[in-house]
Amino acid sequence: MSKLVIADLSRKVYNLCSQIPKGRVSTYKLIAIALNGNASYARTVGKILSKCECEEKLNSLDSLCERIHCYRVINSNFSLGGFTPNEGKSNGKEIKRKKLASEKIFFDKQGYLLRNLRKKVIFKDFHE
Repeated sequence: MSKLVIADLSRKVYNLCSQIPKGRVSTYKLIAIALNGNASYARTVGKILSKCECEEKLNSLDSLCERIHCYRVINSNFSLGGFTPNEGKSNGKEIKRKKLASEKIFFDKQGYLLRNLRKKVIFKDFHE
């Protein structure tokens, strides 16, 4: 893929992620489907979000991560999935868990979204 195609794809993924409202989560698969109707792009979505550059300004309103809500994306099996703030130097999953808990989205000890929340908090109403 050319750099131009990758940049355009990244912009589209960031746009879709920015639509996930507070107190809701979506999955890499649902974002891939919204992106181009193809669930097999879920890994591509994950790779794009892993390069999100959340940096140390994670709690800052001007952080890219705060604007696109990459921490609100989980795996389609309802597990937390990855999160790499600070270039992977800290416990990203724990940071992700805490940020989502602050939005009343809770996970069990194994890192799976609580069953009673699954239908309530999954967001899939994306638009271009």
